[in-house]
Amino acid sequence: MKPPPKSNGKVSSRINSFYAQWRLRHGWAFLLQELPVPPEKLLQVIWHHQRLLRDELKTVDGRRLRVLHPGFWNHEAGPDFQKAIVQFDGEAPQSGDVEIDMAPSGWRGHGHEKNPAYQKVLLHVVWEGAECNPRFPTLVLKPLLDAPIAELATWLTSEAAVGFPNALAGRCCAPLRGLGEEELLDLLRQAGLVRMFSKASQLQARARQAGWEQALWEGLFRALGFKHNVWPMLRLAELKPRLVPEKPRPGLLEIQARLLGAGGLLPKELTRTRSRTDHDVKTLWDIWWREREVYADCEMPKNLWRFAGLRPANHPERRLAAGAHWLAVNELPGRLQQWCTSKLSTTQAVQELEGSLQKDKDDFWSWHWTLRGKPMAKPQPLIGSTRVTDLAVNVILPWLWARAREGQNENLQETIEDRFLEWPAAEDNSVLKLARQRLLGSASEKLFKTSAPQQGLLQIVRDFCEHSDALCNNCRFPELVQQWWSKI
Repeated sequence: MKPPPKSNGKVSSRINSFYAQWRLRHGWAFLLQELPVPPEKLLQVIWHHQRLLRDELKTVDGRRLRVLHPGFWNHEAGPDFQKAIVQFDGEAPQSGDVEIDMAPSGWRGHGHEKNPAYQKVLLHVVWEGAECNPRFPTLVLKPLLDAPIAELATWLTSEAAVGFPNALAGRCCAPLRGLGEEELLDLLRQAGLVRMFSKASQLQARARQAGWEQALWEGLFRALGFKHNVWPMLRLAELKPRLVPEKPRPGLLEIQARLLGAGGLLPKELTRTRSRTDHDVKTLWDIWWREREVYADCEMPKNLWRFAGLRPANHPERRLAAGAHWLAVNELPGRLQQWCTSKLSTTQAVQELEGSLQKDKDDFWSWHWTLRGKPMAKPQPLIGSTRVTDLAVNVILPWLWARAREGQNENLQETIEDRFLEWPAAEDNSVLKLARQRLLGSASEKLFKTSAPQQGLLQIVRDFCEHSDALCNNCRFPELVQQWWSKI
């Protein structure tokens, strides 16, 4: 093998290759030449990877700052980074959130001071500006970058910037990597079953108070609320005995009107631009108006609902319309019990459950996301396949398992457990993505072909990560992994 050529002190010509020059002309660096300030996304990446002169950090009010952990990047509503750990001067470290804006005025301009989601913010990071926030310190990034902004902008499109920083991996990452794929999958599946059993116990406890069917309805409506609207959905389910009595049993439109009316979701005015939409909304309003006084004590204020950041399919109006179909037919609990005992392959079981939950079409809701929305180009099911999976693993299978346990039917319990372990993977989410990055690394995605490992990872986050800080202080999960490793 030939020895490498001696360096002549010159920069390699390859750094100025055609491709490299093209990126400089057309990439982030080029765009920054046209902008007075860098885009906020670049500032977030800089903070995420701490591309800063970390020994020279000082807030606007002159306090020295040490970033022990930058926090976890929040890609949803709320502060940009959560659970950061910082230290001001020689004070004790503090844990809280970090918000990043282009200027100090962004705090008030974006309404953060009135938003309860920002109460845990302990540091405001801005590009430039000397204004101090009276609530917490402000850090100006512009003079603290570890490289020119154009160079950082070019780096932004590299694999290193897109990936999760190795320095932010959890302490359990190393022992988990020591497990073989089968052993790791087994551990995740065990944790997933623990999560299912916990949900089953919760449903069983509610069933002792309100009966099995009512416990099921409350579980289903909670899940229909997704993470944004769990509590108002649950309240409407608790009102089911009044809003949807067995005798006389109301029809579909009556149930929709009562759910939407009691939820405070019926529009106050018609659109007066789309005659078909106005007609359907007026029909619901006429029904609710006749019954409004009867259910006056059930009506909830509209501000209980959260609409920001919702996908159209998750809008509460549409979710309640789907729930109304289930309540109108009143066959779902019986269908689920029959489905549970049928000898079906996993594929057949999924298809049959989707048929039970998606069976009915709606002349209005199959074509509209909301009461005031424009008609869709083609009809959509009220409940999509991803939501069916969410309902299956979080409500239906735990409910059925709890009933089998109550009846001391061990064979049926094992059948439901097997179905849970084989159920297809659910939709990915931000909690799962962060947990995979911190605990398992990017190569772990192949483990999550079914829902059980996903549920297991969520259980591990609940049992350990949520009770520790970003530095994994006092977390015993690495110890658990090592003990598991020694037994296999």
